[in-house]
Amino acid sequence: MKGLSRLLRAGEDVAQGAVAASHGGLLPDEREFQYAAKMNNLDTMEKLFKKNVDINAVDTLKRTALHFAVAGGHVSVVDFLLHHKARLDMADQKGKKPFLLASEKGHVDMIKNLIALKLFTSEKDEDGNTALHLAAKNGHSEVVEILLEQWEEINDLNKNGETPFYLAVEGGHEKCAELLLEAGSDINVSTQNNSSALHVAIQNGHLSLVTFLIDENIDLVPKAEQKNSPLHLAVLSNNLLVVKSLLDANHNINSLNHRQETPLHLAADLGNVELVEVLLKSGCNLKTMDKHGKTALAIASRSHHALIVDMIIKAERYFAMEQTHLAHSGNGSDFSVSFKQDHSTETKQIRSSLWNLAYNQLKPCEWKKLAVFWKFTDEQIKAIEEQWTGKKSYKEHGNRMLLIWLHGTLLAHQNPVKHLYEDLVEAGLQPLAGKLIHSTSQCPLRDCSAVLRSLLVLGSCGQAGVEDTFFFSGTALPEG
Repeated sequence: MKGLSRLLRAGEDVAQGAVAASHGGLLPDEREFQYAAKMNNLDTMEKLFKKNVDINAVDTLKRTALHFAVAGGHVSVVDFLLHHKARLDMADQKGKKPFLLASEKGHVDMIKNLIALKLFTSEKDEDGNTALHLAAKNGHSEVVEILLEQWEEINDLNKNGETPFYLAVEGGHEKCAELLLEAGSDINVSTQNNSSALHVAIQNGHLSLVTFLIDENIDLVPKAEQKNSPLHLAVLSNNLLVVKSLLDANHNINSLNHRQETPLHLAADLGNVELVEVLLKSGCNLKTMDKHGKTALAIASRSHHALIVDMIIKAERYFAMEQTHLAHSGNGSDFSVSFKQDHSTETKQIRSSLWNLAYNQLKPCEWKKLAVFWKFTDEQIKAIEEQWTGKKSYKEHGNRMLLIWLHGTLLAHQNPVKHLYEDLVEAGLQPLAGKLIHSTSQCPLRDCSAVLRSLLVLGSCGQAGVEDTFFFSGTALPEG
């Protein structure tokens, strides 16, 4: 009989062990005790304690009832556990002791109570995070403020080389970042991955923190070991507002990354019209080559971003025009410089006429002849050609070239109608100029575009006695 009873007890032990294993290694009473701590059920905990439950029992994640009580912010439960000598030195699977958990969860009263009980600790978890790291990372500004009164090493690094300040910025927690900076955090410290607080703020799209860091004079110059400057990262993030903020703070617009690319190279490759516009209008260098010898224009062309190609060519011609003093200050003009595609009603008529010229009048090689006459560079012509292929691609090439020419002509405050006719003649395309006049003379005056009517006047007058001002779409053009 004794042997049989031993076998029965052994079977019960195995069954009980299996149940415990299925519930995270806890016995039923221990599991219920932890659940009561988690749910702030002090009555159940007191009953189970009288049954001699192990208050320090751990689950598979090495959490005790105290961990659950602290994480839940249940002060009365914590008081009960501490009164009954619950262990304070036990860390969970991630190396977090109760004080770190309270900081991570942001329980202000719990933190105050633990500090009052002399349970403050600057110990770290498995990732090297202190209580201050965890509070900052999760945006618990009140806890950060309390901890700063106890803290000595504010720039302590975790295993990734991150300070509490860096984690606050990474999470977008501006109040925590302000408190930590006021307390003496190093604003320019970099992580093991060579990321700065400004870098992570940009990458995570925290505009207000970017502004805050700039106002606090964070270093905008990238370190040698950093692959990209802050402006490069802003472009890569397609964040126009951050790009503008950095440019307003005088960030070097021509800064080079580890591949010798400027921010314009990256914007051109991405095909982001708004970013390219901002960089062009800010006067970036258009001639810089990357480590493969490619300019931003070549990058845009290779990536088949026709709009970007045209914008860069417009900018190149505009800046060249400025250097030769052909551009005017714009006194009295409402024209604001833009390199984007023109959709304005003021130029609709002339753009329509240029489209007709390109698609119905120009022969395959004539657009290039005009481009050379208008001093388009070989690189610019090649970039335009690369966007379209086929037997009739020259029509679109010609149209784009004419619109780029129009952009520069208007910026120079010249009369495009007058100059178009004169340049067609001077470039050796007299028959084309004649066709324009002839086609105009064959239609009723009211059906002809104002641009071609002006050409008719110009041709019939032999370029003499032309009216001082030409009109199209109801808008007066300045004298050319």
